[in-house]
Amino acid sequence: MLRNIRSDNSTALLNSSKMALITAYWGLDGMIILMTLMITAYLYMTRKFKYWKKRGILEITPMPFFGNFKECLFQKKAPAYFLKDIYDEMKGLPYVGFYVLDKPFLLVRDRELVKNILVKNFNYFSDRYNMADPIDRIGYANLFFIKNPAWKIIRTKLTPFFTSGKMKKMFDLMLTCVKNLDEYLDALELEGNGKTIEVRELTAKFATDIIGSTAYGLDVNSFKNPNAEFRKYGKMIFHYDTYRSFEMLAIFFLPTIVRLTRIKMFGKEPTDFMRKVFWETLTQRMKSGLKRNDLIDILLELKNNNNNDEDLKDFTFDGDDLLAQAASFFSAGFETSSTTTTFALYELAMQLEIQNTLRQEIFEALKKSNGKITYDMVWSLPYLDMVMSETLRMYPPLGYLNRMPNQTYKVPEFNLVIEKGTPVYISMLGLHYDPEYFPNPNKFDPERFNEENKRKRPPCVYFPFGEGPHACIGNRFGLLQTKLTLLKILSKCEVTLCKETLVPVVIDPRGAMTVPLNGILHLNFRKINTNAI
Repeated sequence: MLRNIRSDNSTALLNSSKMALITAYWGLDGMIILMTLMITAYLYMTRKFKYWKKRGILEITPMPFFGNFKECLFQKKAPAYFLKDIYDEMKGLPYVGFYVLDKPFLLVRDRELVKNILVKNFNYFSDRYNMADPIDRIGYANLFFIKNPAWKIIRTKLTPFFTSGKMKKMFDLMLTCVKNLDEYLDALELEGNGKTIEVRELTAKFATDIIGSTAYGLDVNSFKNPNAEFRKYGKMIFHYDTYRSFEMLAIFFLPTIVRLTRIKMFGKEPTDFMRKVFWETLTQRMKSGLKRNDLIDILLELKNNNNNDEDLKDFTFDGDDLLAQAASFFSAGFETSSTTTTFALYELAMQLEIQNTLRQEIFEALKKSNGKITYDMVWSLPYLDMVMSETLRMYPPLGYLNRMPNQTYKVPEFNLVIEKGTPVYISMLGLHYDPEYFPNPNKFDPERFNEENKRKRPPCVYFPFGEGPHACIGNRFGLLQTKLTLLKILSKCEVTLCKETLVPVVIDPRGAMTVPLNGILHLNFRKINTNAI
Protein backbone atom coordinates (compact mmCIF):
# COMPACT_ATOMS: atom_id res chain seq x y z
CA MET A 1 0.00 0.00 0.00
CA LEU A 2 2.77 2.44 0.99
CA ARG A 3 4.73 1.47 -2.09
CA ASN A 4 1.72 2.31 -4.32
CA ILE A 5 1.27 5.70 -2.65
CA ARG A 6 4.98 6.54 -3.23
CA SER A 7 4.62 5.43 -6.84
CA ASP A 8 1.58 7.67 -7.37
CA ASN A 9 3.40 10.65 -5.82
CA SER A 10 6.43 10.10 -8.02
CA THR A 11 4.26 10.00 -11.15
CA ALA A 12 2.49 13.21 -10.15
CA LEU A 13 5.84 14.89 -9.51
CA LEU A 14 7.13 13.73 -12.88
CA ASN A 15 4.01 14.99 -14.66
CA SER A 16 4.24 18.36 -12.93
CA SER A 17 7.86 18.74 -14.02
CA LYS A 18 6.68 18.46 -17.61
CA MET A 19 4.36 21.43 -17.11
CA ALA A 20 5.78 24.58 -18.79
CA LEU A 21 5.64 28.16 -17.55
CA ILE A 22 2.49 29.22 -19.39
CA THR A 23 1.01 26.17 -21.09
CA ALA A 24 1.47 22.42 -20.82
CA TYR A 25 4.27 22.53 -23.45
CA TRP A 26 7.69 24.18 -23.41
CA GLY A 27 7.67 24.59 -27.18
CA LEU A 28 4.42 26.52 -27.10
CA ASP A 29 5.74 28.62 -24.20
CA GLY A 30 8.79 29.48 -26.27
CA MET A 31 6.66 30.62 -29.20
CA ILE A 32 4.51 32.77 -26.91
CA ILE A 33 7.56 34.38 -25.30
CA LEU A 34 9.17 35.00 -28.70
CA MET A 35 5.99 36.55 -30.07
CA THR A 36 5.68 38.73 -26.96
CA LEU A 37 9.23 39.96 -27.34
CA MET A 38 8.71 40.67 -31.03
CA ILE A 39 5.50 42.60 -30.40
CA THR A 40 7.16 44.54 -27.57
CA ALA A 41 10.13 45.37 -29.81
CA TYR A 42 7.78 46.37 -32.63
CA LEU A 43 5.75 48.65 -30.38
CA TYR A 44 8.91 50.20 -28.95
CA MET A 45 10.53 50.82 -32.35
CA THR A 46 7.35 52.32 -33.82
CA ARG A 47 6.26 54.38 -30.81
CA LYS A 48 7.54 57.63 -32.35
CA PHE A 49 6.22 57.00 -35.84
CA LYS A 50 3.73 59.69 -36.97
CA TYR A 51 5.69 62.20 -34.86
CA TRP A 52 5.70 64.61 -37.81
CA LYS A 53 2.24 63.73 -39.06
CA LYS A 54 0.77 64.66 -35.68
CA ARG A 55 2.36 68.08 -36.11
CA GLY A 56 0.85 68.59 -39.54
CA ILE A 57 4.16 67.99 -41.35
CA LEU A 58 4.53 65.58 -44.25
CA GLU A 59 6.64 62.58 -43.35
CA ILE A 60 7.99 59.68 -45.40
CA THR A 61 6.28 56.48 -44.27
CA PRO A 62 8.84 54.60 -42.17
CA MET A 63 9.49 50.87 -41.94
CA PRO A 64 9.49 49.23 -38.49
CA PHE A 65 13.01 48.78 -37.02
CA PHE A 66 14.71 50.67 -39.92
CA GLY A 67 12.71 53.87 -40.31
CA ASN A 68 13.58 55.24 -43.77
CA PHE A 69 17.23 54.31 -43.38
CA LYS A 70 17.30 50.68 -44.53
CA GLU A 71 19.35 51.20 -47.71
CA CYS A 72 22.02 53.09 -45.79
CA LEU A 73 22.13 50.56 -42.95
CA PHE A 74 22.63 47.74 -45.47
CA GLN A 75 25.23 49.90 -47.28
CA LYS A 76 23.28 49.96 -50.53
CA LYS A 77 23.19 53.77 -50.73
CA ALA A 78 25.51 56.49 -49.46
CA PRO A 79 23.84 58.78 -46.87
CA ALA A 80 24.43 61.90 -48.98
CA TYR A 81 22.52 60.35 -51.89
CA PHE A 82 19.77 59.05 -49.60
CA LEU A 83 19.17 62.64 -48.44
CA LYS A 84 19.41 63.95 -51.99
CA ASP A 85 16.69 61.51 -53.07
CA ILE A 86 14.39 62.84 -50.34
CA TYR A 87 15.18 66.42 -51.39
CA ASP A 88 14.36 65.62 -55.03
CA GLU A 89 11.16 63.71 -54.26
CA MET A 90 9.74 66.45 -52.05
CA LYS A 91 10.04 69.27 -54.58
CA GLY A 92 8.04 72.33 -53.55
CA LEU A 93 8.02 71.53 -49.83
CA PRO A 94 10.09 73.60 -47.37
CA TYR A 95 10.81 70.58 -45.15
CA VAL A 96 9.89 66.93 -44.64
CA GLY A 97 10.11 64.46 -41.77
CA PHE A 98 11.88 61.11 -41.96
CA TYR A 99 13.15 58.48 -39.53
CA VAL A 100 16.47 56.84 -38.76
CA LEU A 101 15.53 53.64 -36.96
CA ASP A 102 12.85 55.00 -34.59
CA LYS A 103 14.09 58.59 -34.26
CA PRO A 104 12.38 61.51 -36.04
CA PHE A 105 14.69 63.62 -38.25
CA LEU A 106 13.89 66.74 -40.24
CA LEU A 107 15.20 67.48 -43.74
CA VAL A 108 15.11 71.19 -44.58
CA ARG A 109 14.74 72.17 -48.26
CA ASP A 110 13.82 75.87 -48.22
CA ARG A 111 16.91 78.04 -48.74
CA GLU A 112 15.65 80.84 -46.46
CA LEU A 113 15.11 78.34 -43.68
CA VAL A 114 18.56 76.90 -44.42
CA LYS A 115 19.95 80.41 -43.99
CA ASN A 116 18.13 80.83 -40.68
CA ILE A 117 19.55 77.58 -39.32
CA LEU A 118 23.12 78.01 -40.53
CA VAL A 119 23.53 81.77 -40.14
CA LYS A 120 20.76 83.98 -38.73
CA ASN A 121 19.72 81.78 -35.81
CA PHE A 122 23.02 80.02 -35.29
CA ASN A 123 22.70 80.56 -31.53
CA TYR A 124 19.90 77.95 -31.59
CA PHE A 125 21.82 75.56 -33.86
CA SER A 126 25.39 75.94 -32.65
CA ASP A 127 26.00 72.18 -32.30
CA ARG A 128 26.16 69.43 -34.89
CA TYR A 129 24.15 66.26 -34.37
CA ASN A 130 26.99 63.89 -35.26
CA MET A 131 28.80 62.54 -32.24
CA ALA A 132 32.09 60.90 -31.37
CA ASP A 133 32.42 58.99 -28.11
CA PRO A 134 33.33 61.50 -25.33
CA ILE A 135 35.77 58.92 -23.95
CA ASP A 136 37.56 58.87 -27.33
CA ARG A 137 39.09 62.31 -26.78
CA ILE A 138 41.02 62.34 -30.07
CA GLY A 139 37.75 61.84 -31.93
CA TYR A 140 35.50 63.91 -29.68
CA ALA A 141 37.58 66.98 -28.77
CA ASN A 142 38.29 68.25 -32.29
CA LEU A 143 36.42 71.14 -33.92
CA PHE A 144 34.15 68.91 -35.99
CA PHE A 145 32.58 67.13 -33.01
CA ILE A 146 33.01 69.04 -29.78
CA LYS A 147 29.99 70.99 -28.54
CA ASN A 148 29.64 74.55 -27.35
CA PRO A 149 30.90 76.52 -25.52
CA ALA A 150 34.22 74.68 -25.95
CA TRP A 151 33.82 74.70 -29.75
CA LYS A 152 33.67 78.48 -29.98
CA ILE A 153 36.73 79.00 -27.78
CA ILE A 154 38.85 76.40 -29.57
CA ARG A 155 37.88 77.68 -33.02
CA THR A 156 38.84 81.22 -32.04
CA LYS A 157 42.24 80.04 -30.84
CA LEU A 158 42.93 77.90 -33.95
CA THR A 159 41.79 80.48 -36.51
CA PRO A 160 45.21 82.21 -36.71
CA PHE A 161 46.68 79.04 -38.23
CA PHE A 162 44.50 79.46 -41.32
CA THR A 163 45.05 83.15 -42.06
CA SER A 164 46.57 84.22 -45.38
CA GLY A 165 49.71 85.34 -43.55
CA LYS A 166 50.20 81.90 -42.00
CA MET A 167 49.53 80.10 -45.26
CA LYS A 168 52.05 82.27 -47.06
CA LYS A 169 54.64 81.23 -44.50
CA MET A 170 53.70 77.56 -44.99
CA PHE A 171 53.79 77.83 -48.76
CA ASP A 172 57.49 76.98 -49.02
CA LEU A 173 56.80 73.77 -47.11
CA MET A 174 54.09 72.96 -49.65
CA LEU A 175 56.42 73.65 -52.57
CA THR A 176 58.79 70.97 -51.29
CA CYS A 177 55.90 68.52 -51.61
CA VAL A 178 55.16 69.86 -55.11
CA LYS A 179 58.79 69.11 -56.04
CA ASN A 180 58.36 65.52 -54.79
CA LEU A 181 55.24 65.16 -56.95
CA ASP A 182 57.08 66.61 -59.93
CA GLU A 183 59.97 64.13 -59.55
CA TYR A 184 57.53 61.25 -59.17
CA LEU A 185 55.71 62.13 -62.40
CA ASP A 186 59.06 62.35 -64.21
CA ALA A 187 60.10 58.95 -62.88
CA LEU A 188 56.94 57.35 -64.32
CA GLU A 189 58.21 58.04 -67.89
CA LEU A 190 54.89 59.23 -69.24
CA GLU A 191 56.13 60.06 -72.77
CA GLY A 192 54.39 58.64 -75.83
CA ASN A 193 51.01 57.14 -75.01
CA GLY A 194 51.46 57.68 -71.30
CA LYS A 195 50.43 55.30 -68.52
CA THR A 196 47.35 54.41 -66.54
CA ILE A 197 47.48 55.78 -63.00
CA GLU A 198 45.21 55.19 -60.01
CA VAL A 199 44.45 58.84 -59.42
CA ARG A 200 43.11 58.83 -55.88
CA GLU A 201 46.23 57.14 -54.54
CA LEU A 202 48.39 59.70 -56.36
CA THR A 203 46.46 62.68 -55.01
CA ALA A 204 46.22 61.15 -51.52
CA LYS A 205 50.01 60.72 -51.36
CA PHE A 206 50.51 64.37 -52.27
CA ALA A 207 47.88 65.56 -49.77
CA THR A 208 49.37 63.33 -47.06
CA ASP A 209 52.80 64.87 -47.67
CA ILE A 210 51.32 68.38 -47.40
CA ILE A 211 49.61 67.56 -44.10
CA GLY A 212 52.64 65.74 -42.72
CA SER A 213 54.78 68.80 -43.42
CA THR A 214 52.45 71.67 -42.50
CA ALA A 215 50.81 70.03 -39.48
CA TYR A 216 53.44 67.69 -38.03
CA GLY A 217 56.63 69.24 -39.39
CA LEU A 218 57.75 65.99 -41.01
CA ASP A 219 59.19 65.21 -44.44
CA VAL A 220 56.94 62.25 -45.26
CA ASN A 221 57.53 61.91 -49.06
CA SER A 222 54.96 59.20 -49.71
CA PHE A 223 56.16 58.95 -53.33
CA LYS A 224 59.57 57.61 -52.36
CA ASN A 225 58.21 55.67 -49.40
CA PRO A 226 54.97 54.07 -50.66
CA ASN A 227 54.59 52.15 -47.40
CA ALA A 228 55.17 55.20 -45.22
CA GLU A 229 53.21 55.06 -41.99
CA PHE A 230 51.36 58.33 -42.60
CA ARG A 231 49.82 56.97 -45.80
CA LYS A 232 49.25 53.53 -44.29
CA TYR A 233 47.23 54.82 -41.34
CA GLY A 234 45.51 57.48 -43.40
CA LYS A 235 44.12 54.69 -45.58
CA MET A 236 42.85 52.86 -42.52
CA ILE A 237 40.77 55.80 -41.34
CA PHE A 238 38.73 55.95 -44.55
CA HIS A 239 38.89 52.32 -45.65
CA TYR A 240 35.24 51.47 -46.18
CA ASP A 241 34.92 47.78 -45.40
CA THR A 242 31.60 46.67 -43.91
CA TYR A 243 32.59 47.21 -40.29
CA ARG A 244 34.34 50.54 -40.74
CA SER A 245 31.48 51.82 -42.90
CA PHE A 246 28.98 51.07 -40.15
CA GLU A 247 31.19 52.86 -37.62
CA MET A 248 31.22 56.01 -39.77
CA LEU A 249 27.47 55.75 -40.36
CA ALA A 250 26.89 55.55 -36.62
CA ILE A 251 29.08 58.61 -35.98
CA PHE A 252 27.02 60.74 -38.36
CA PHE A 253 23.52 59.34 -37.71
CA LEU A 254 23.44 57.01 -34.68
CA PRO A 255 25.23 58.68 -31.74
CA THR A 256 23.65 56.36 -29.16
CA ILE A 257 25.35 53.38 -30.79
CA VAL A 258 28.67 55.28 -30.76
CA ARG A 259 28.48 55.72 -27.00
CA LEU A 260 27.33 52.14 -26.34
CA THR A 261 29.96 50.46 -28.53
CA ARG A 262 32.83 52.88 -27.82
CA ILE A 263 33.56 53.43 -31.51
CA LYS A 264 36.83 55.27 -32.15
CA MET A 265 36.50 58.03 -34.71
CA PHE A 266 39.87 57.32 -36.30
CA GLY A 267 40.11 53.61 -35.52
CA LYS A 268 42.41 52.05 -32.91
CA GLU A 269 45.64 51.67 -34.89
CA PRO A 270 45.57 55.13 -36.51
CA THR A 271 44.76 56.66 -33.11
CA ASP A 272 47.77 54.96 -31.51
CA PHE A 273 49.98 56.03 -34.44
CA MET A 274 48.92 59.69 -34.35
CA ARG A 275 49.36 59.83 -30.59
CA LYS A 276 52.92 58.50 -30.88
CA VAL A 277 53.96 60.80 -33.75
CA PHE A 278 52.34 63.89 -32.26
CA TRP A 279 53.96 63.65 -28.86
CA GLU A 280 57.35 62.74 -30.28
CA THR A 281 57.19 65.79 -32.56
CA LEU A 282 55.86 68.10 -29.86
CA THR A 283 58.52 67.00 -27.37
CA GLN A 284 61.29 67.43 -29.93
CA ARG A 285 60.01 70.89 -30.87
CA MET A 286 59.88 71.93 -27.20
CA LYS A 287 63.48 70.84 -26.68
CA SER A 288 64.86 72.44 -29.86
CA GLY A 289 62.85 75.65 -29.80
CA LEU A 290 62.62 75.41 -33.61
CA LYS A 291 59.85 77.40 -35.35
CA ARG A 292 58.40 76.01 -38.59
CA ASN A 293 55.18 78.04 -38.96
CA ASP A 294 53.15 74.82 -38.83
CA LEU A 295 50.30 73.48 -36.72
CA ILE A 296 52.67 72.12 -34.09
CA ASP A 297 53.84 75.67 -33.38
CA ILE A 298 50.24 76.80 -32.85
CA LEU A 299 49.37 73.86 -30.59
CA LEU A 300 52.54 74.28 -28.57
CA GLU A 301 51.65 77.92 -28.00
CA LEU A 302 48.13 76.93 -26.90
CA LYS A 303 49.53 74.29 -24.56
CA ASN A 304 51.81 76.80 -22.87
CA ASN A 305 49.39 79.73 -22.66
CA ASN A 306 45.95 78.27 -21.95
CA ASN A 307 46.31 75.96 -18.98
CA ASN A 308 44.09 78.12 -16.78
CA ASP A 309 41.21 78.87 -19.13
CA GLU A 310 38.28 78.66 -16.73
CA ASP A 311 35.65 78.90 -19.49
CA LEU A 312 36.58 75.47 -20.84
CA LYS A 313 34.70 72.82 -18.88
CA ASP A 314 34.93 70.07 -21.50
CA PHE A 315 38.41 70.63 -22.88
CA THR A 316 42.02 71.01 -21.84
CA PHE A 317 44.93 72.19 -24.00
CA ASP A 318 46.97 69.11 -23.26
CA GLY A 319 46.99 65.36 -23.81
CA ASP A 320 44.58 63.83 -26.30
CA ASP A 321 42.45 66.99 -26.40
CA LEU A 322 45.40 68.84 -27.91
CA LEU A 323 46.24 65.93 -30.19
CA ALA A 324 42.63 65.92 -31.44
CA GLN A 325 43.27 69.13 -33.39
CA ALA A 326 46.27 67.67 -35.22
CA ALA A 327 44.44 64.39 -35.79
CA SER A 328 41.39 66.01 -37.38
CA PHE A 329 43.60 68.23 -39.52
CA PHE A 330 45.51 65.14 -40.71
CA SER A 331 42.45 63.06 -41.57
CA ALA A 332 40.16 65.75 -43.00
CA GLY A 333 42.98 67.54 -44.75
CA PHE A 334 44.24 64.70 -46.89
CA GLU A 335 40.90 62.96 -47.48
CA THR A 336 38.78 65.87 -48.66
CA SER A 337 41.49 67.48 -50.78
CA SER A 338 42.63 64.28 -52.48
CA THR A 339 39.08 63.21 -53.29
CA THR A 340 38.18 66.64 -54.69
CA THR A 341 41.30 66.64 -56.88
CA THR A 342 40.47 63.14 -58.11
CA PHE A 343 36.97 64.13 -59.20
CA ALA A 344 38.30 67.31 -60.83
CA LEU A 345 40.77 65.30 -62.92
CA TYR A 346 38.03 62.85 -63.86
CA GLU A 347 35.76 65.62 -65.16
CA LEU A 348 38.66 67.30 -66.98
CA ALA A 349 39.47 63.96 -68.63
CA MET A 350 35.83 63.72 -69.72
CA GLN A 351 35.93 67.19 -71.30
CA LEU A 352 39.32 67.87 -72.89
CA GLU A 353 38.19 71.29 -74.11
CA ILE A 354 37.79 72.45 -70.51
CA GLN A 355 41.11 70.82 -69.59
CA ASN A 356 42.90 72.63 -72.41
CA THR A 357 41.37 75.97 -71.43
CA LEU A 358 42.57 75.51 -67.88
CA ARG A 359 46.02 74.39 -69.02
CA GLN A 360 46.36 77.47 -71.18
CA GLU A 361 45.58 79.67 -68.18
CA ILE A 362 48.22 77.80 -66.15
CA PHE A 363 50.82 78.14 -68.92
CA GLU A 364 50.24 81.88 -69.21
CA ALA A 365 50.60 82.34 -65.45
CA LEU A 366 53.82 80.31 -65.36
CA LYS A 367 55.24 82.37 -68.23
CA LYS A 368 54.69 85.56 -66.25
CA SER A 369 56.43 84.08 -63.21
CA ASN A 370 59.31 82.52 -65.20
CA GLY A 371 58.03 79.03 -64.45
CA LYS A 372 57.90 79.57 -60.69
CA ILE A 373 54.80 78.70 -58.69
CA THR A 374 54.01 81.49 -56.23
CA TYR A 375 51.37 81.88 -53.55
CA ASP A 376 49.73 84.87 -55.22
CA MET A 377 49.74 83.15 -58.61
CA VAL A 378 47.73 80.18 -57.31
CA TRP A 379 44.96 82.53 -56.15
CA SER A 380 45.00 84.61 -59.35
CA LEU A 381 43.71 81.95 -61.77
CA PRO A 382 39.98 82.63 -62.34
CA TYR A 383 39.31 79.60 -64.53
CA LEU A 384 40.99 77.30 -61.99
CA ASP A 385 38.66 78.82 -59.37
CA MET A 386 35.69 78.04 -61.60
CA VAL A 387 36.80 74.45 -62.19
CA MET A 388 37.29 73.92 -58.46
CA SER A 389 33.90 75.45 -57.62
CA GLU A 390 32.09 73.26 -60.15
CA THR A 391 33.90 70.15 -58.89
CA LEU A 392 32.81 70.95 -55.35
CA ARG A 393 29.25 71.55 -56.54
CA MET A 394 29.02 68.09 -58.09
CA TYR A 395 31.18 66.25 -55.56
CA PRO A 396 31.09 68.00 -52.16
CA PRO A 397 33.21 65.91 -49.75
CA LEU A 398 30.40 65.35 -47.23
CA GLY A 399 27.23 66.06 -49.22
CA TYR A 400 25.07 67.10 -46.26
CA LEU A 401 25.09 69.24 -43.13
CA ASN A 402 23.43 68.57 -39.80
CA ARG A 403 22.52 70.67 -36.80
CA MET A 404 20.74 70.09 -33.50
CA PRO A 405 18.80 72.83 -31.69
CA ASN A 406 19.96 73.46 -28.12
CA GLN A 407 16.48 74.76 -27.27
CA THR A 408 13.03 74.55 -28.86
CA TYR A 409 12.94 76.69 -32.01
CA LYS A 410 9.86 78.30 -33.53
CA VAL A 411 10.59 78.71 -37.23
CA PRO A 412 9.83 82.24 -38.46
CA GLU A 413 7.13 82.43 -41.15
CA PHE A 414 6.47 78.68 -40.99
CA ASN A 415 4.04 76.63 -38.95
CA LEU A 416 6.90 74.59 -37.56
CA VAL A 417 8.37 74.08 -34.12
CA ILE A 418 11.64 72.12 -33.91
CA GLU A 419 12.00 70.60 -30.47
CA LYS A 420 15.28 70.69 -28.60
CA GLY A 421 17.59 67.82 -29.63
CA THR A 422 15.83 67.09 -32.94
CA PRO A 423 18.32 66.21 -35.70
CA VAL A 424 18.03 68.69 -38.59
CA TYR A 425 19.70 67.76 -41.90
CA ILE A 426 20.37 69.82 -45.01
CA SER A 427 21.05 68.10 -48.31
CA MET A 428 24.00 69.93 -49.80
CA LEU A 429 23.82 67.62 -52.83
CA GLY A 430 20.10 68.31 -53.20
CA LEU A 431 20.67 72.07 -53.39
CA HIS A 432 23.77 71.72 -55.57
CA TYR A 433 21.83 69.65 -58.10
CA ASP A 434 18.58 71.62 -57.97
CA PRO A 435 17.85 72.73 -61.56
CA GLU A 436 16.20 75.89 -60.20
CA TYR A 437 19.64 77.10 -59.12
CA PHE A 438 21.89 75.06 -61.43
CA PRO A 439 20.23 74.29 -64.81
CA ASN A 440 21.23 70.96 -66.36
CA PRO A 441 22.87 70.04 -63.03
CA ASN A 442 24.47 66.77 -64.16
CA LYS A 443 26.67 68.60 -66.65
CA PHE A 444 30.14 69.71 -65.53
CA ASP A 445 30.21 73.38 -66.47
CA PRO A 446 32.71 75.75 -64.82
CA GLU A 447 30.96 78.75 -66.40
CA ARG A 448 28.31 78.45 -63.68
CA PHE A 449 30.87 80.19 -61.49
CA ASN A 450 31.87 83.11 -63.65
CA GLU A 451 31.31 86.45 -61.96
CA GLU A 452 27.99 87.18 -63.69
CA ASN A 453 26.43 83.82 -62.79
CA LYS A 454 27.66 84.00 -59.21
CA ARG A 455 25.99 87.40 -58.77
CA LYS A 456 22.66 86.05 -60.06
CA ARG A 457 22.61 83.04 -57.76
CA PRO A 458 20.71 83.37 -54.46
CA PRO A 459 22.55 82.78 -51.17
CA CYS A 460 22.57 79.47 -49.30
CA VAL A 461 22.22 77.19 -52.31
CA TYR A 462 25.95 76.49 -52.72
CA PHE A 463 28.14 75.78 -49.69
CA PRO A 464 30.63 72.91 -50.19
CA PHE A 465 32.51 73.98 -47.04
CA GLY A 466 29.40 74.64 -44.99
CA GLU A 467 27.95 78.04 -44.16
CA GLY A 468 27.88 80.41 -41.21
CA PRO A 469 30.05 80.18 -38.06
CA HIS A 470 30.38 76.39 -38.45
CA ALA A 471 31.84 76.65 -41.96
CA CYS A 472 35.05 74.67 -42.44
CA ILE A 473 37.92 76.50 -40.77
CA GLY A 474 40.43 75.06 -43.25
CA ASN A 475 38.60 75.72 -46.53
CA ARG A 476 41.26 78.05 -47.96
CA PHE A 477 44.00 75.66 -46.95
CA GLY A 478 42.19 72.77 -48.66
CA LEU A 479 41.64 74.80 -51.81
CA LEU A 480 45.29 75.83 -51.87
CA GLN A 481 46.64 72.29 -51.79
CA THR A 482 44.04 71.08 -54.31
CA LYS A 483 44.89 73.89 -56.70
CA LEU A 484 48.59 73.14 -56.32
CA THR A 485 47.98 69.52 -57.29
CA LEU A 486 46.00 70.42 -60.41
CA LEU A 487 48.46 73.14 -61.38
CA LYS A 488 51.45 70.79 -61.24
CA ILE A 489 49.77 67.81 -62.94
CA LEU A 490 48.16 69.79 -65.77
CA SER A 491 51.33 71.76 -66.47
CA LYS A 492 53.10 68.47 -67.20
CA CYS A 493 50.45 65.99 -68.35
CA GLU A 494 47.34 65.52 -70.41
CA VAL A 495 44.82 63.45 -68.46
CA THR A 496 42.39 61.25 -70.41
CA LEU A 497 39.99 58.37 -69.91
CA CYS A 498 41.31 54.81 -70.17
CA LYS A 499 39.73 51.38 -70.40
CA GLU A 500 39.76 51.03 -66.58
CA THR A 501 37.83 54.29 -66.07
CA LEU A 502 34.26 53.76 -64.89
CA VAL A 503 31.95 56.11 -66.82
CA PRO A 504 29.91 57.48 -65.25
CA VAL A 505 31.86 57.48 -62.01
CA VAL A 506 30.29 55.26 -59.36
CA ILE A 507 30.03 56.66 -55.83
CA ASP A 508 30.81 54.13 -53.09
CA PRO A 509 27.52 53.41 -51.26
CA ARG A 510 29.45 52.43 -48.12
CA GLY A 511 31.03 55.84 -47.68
CA ALA A 512 29.86 58.42 -45.17
CA MET A 513 31.76 60.84 -47.42
CA THR A 514 31.70 61.20 -51.21
CA VAL A 515 34.32 58.84 -52.70
CA PRO A 516 34.60 56.75 -55.90
CA LEU A 517 33.68 53.07 -55.66
CA ASN A 518 36.33 51.24 -53.59
CA GLY A 519 38.25 54.53 -53.44
CA ILE A 520 39.70 53.86 -56.90
CA LEU A 521 39.65 55.88 -60.11
CA HIS A 522 41.96 55.21 -63.07
CA LEU A 523 42.99 57.74 -65.72
CA ASN A 524 45.69 57.90 -68.35
CA PHE A 525 48.52 60.42 -67.81
CA ARG A 526 50.58 61.46 -70.85
CA LYS A 527 53.47 63.89 -70.68
CA ILE A 528 53.03 66.96 -72.89
CA ASN A 529 55.44 69.40 -74.48
CA THR A 530 56.12 72.12 -71.94
CA ASN A 531 58.47 74.21 -74.08
CA ALA A 532 55.70 76.80 -74.31
CA ILE A 533 56.26 77.76 -70.69
